[in-house]
Amino acid sequence: MDPRKVVEAAWRIESARLVAVLARIVRDVGLAEELAQDTLVIALEQWPRDGVPDNPGSWLMATAKHRAVDLIRRRVTYERKLQEVGRETPEAYEEEPDLDDYVGDDLLRLIFTACHPVLSTEARVALTLRLLGGLTTDEIARAFLAPEPTVAQRIVRAKRALASAGVRLELPEKKDLPERLSSVLEVIYLIFNEGYAATAGGDWMRPALCEEALRVGRILAGLLPAEAEVHGLVALMEIQASRIPARTGPSGEPILLLDQDRRRWDRLLIRRGLEALDRAESLGVGPYTLQAAIAACHARAAAPEDTDWARMADIYQVLAYIQPSPVVELNRAVAVGMSSGPAAGLEIVDALVAARSLESYPQLPAVRGDLLERLGRADEARAEFAKAARLTRNTREQTLFQSRSEGASSV
Repeated sequence: MDPRKVVEAAWRIESARLVAVLARIVRDVGLAEELAQDTLVIALEQWPRDGVPDNPGSWLMATAKHRAVDLIRRRVTYERKLQEVGRETPEAYEEEPDLDDYVGDDLLRLIFTACHPVLSTEARVALTLRLLGGLTTDEIARAFLAPEPTVAQRIVRAKRALASAGVRLELPEKKDLPERLSSVLEVIYLIFNEGYAATAGGDWMRPALCEEALRVGRILAGLLPAEAEVHGLVALMEIQASRIPARTGPSGEPILLLDQDRRRWDRLLIRRGLEALDRAESLGVGPYTLQAAIAACHARAAAPEDTDWARMADIYQVLAYIQPSPVVELNRAVAVGMSSGPAAGLEIVDALVAARSLESYPQLPAVRGDLLERLGRADEARAEFAKAARLTRNTREQTLFQSRSEGASSV
């Protein structure tokens, strides 16, 4: 295997942990990311020359820690820094527990640090996606439906603000957790979504991101067992993740929900998701719990024709009321189109087109194309699918839309 590809794969898996651990050592999130990037460069130089190490993740972590300690030695006397952090070596630093740590997870500490109140909500989400999701600025911009320069500025300013305020890599006190929770949940779900449907590149999905989001979500659920929306988000991710084995074909091509072999859905994840949904609904109802209830409609249907589309449309109506969003409205159009006919769904979509709020969102013309095809308006449907193919940055999705454009026919 090409050593550079191994480096890239190891980096995708380990980068968030590297930044989290480095930030705990050097007490500066921006500097931690720079050190992690330096480690990536070293791996790209050494592995093709010296061979891939037996444990790539451990090699990256050890190299990153050594660079962090070298930096500390250059900044202050070694003895003074040892006294401050209470460790003798990078390895001992990792092994000694933090007596004030009530979660014991560097990634979770990094999330709450990136979601610190000194930052705007937009900056918190963008920075955390960058640090924990390993997403590029372009990918984050597309997740936000925002211009790339705007997102880039948010990330740079966020790092500067954290450094200027002297924010440490630590969890807030338990009494302050709830007020910080909303943006944290948003971050986790955006990371999950980037893994579930990658905005760019050659892969339809990035399952490692889904797994990381689920892992952190489950930790949060254990930390805040009385918070309905934590369980709601976990339920939503569990149920959606259950479909991952069925979402691609043998060559990695996308398979749409209604065409998936439901026998390949992960029943353990569905069961866990439905249990989390029950806990969430017993505590209250919020946006994530409502979305999980929508996902459950699919999970409970043995076949596509068994789906309770009317219930889904009703839930989307409630969701649109408590959390207005053009994307929610687009999803409602799909449910309405299935429960009340394509003409009813198209009416909602055309209102979104007129509002011009999703002009660069490829799913808008894709949904419109599907509704038009079902109405027998094949020429218009082909044009919409072709437009969706032009808008998407994911090559797998582009191929899917092009295929649908070429295959659109009157029904």
